Amino acid sequence: MALNLSPDEVERIARLARLALGNEEKARLAHELGRILDFAGQISTLDTRDVAPGAGFLGLGSVEREDAPLPSLSREAAMANAPEVSSSLFTVPRVPGRE
Repeated sequence: MALNLSPDEVERIARLARLALGNEEKARLAHELGRILDFAGQISTLDTRDVAPGAGFLGLGSVEREDAPLPSLSREAAMANAPEVSSSLFTVPRVPGRE
């Protein structure tokens, strides 16, 4: 059974996430967030005493590649699809209120 979140709780979470939600969205998200929290609660009941911290579940070692420099784009190639360029720089609209 999914945890029931109040409309005030959903509104508070939406405000923290800077989301403007309609009433239908709030109702749907209350149900979905409740199910997610329910699932997290189920996971928290698992006995993990014998699991080493950072244990991988796929049996893979490090999947990161060596940090080695690679050739990059030329300035011309990087600017080729820019909507507007000025003096070899990307031109973007001014941000209102900024000097």
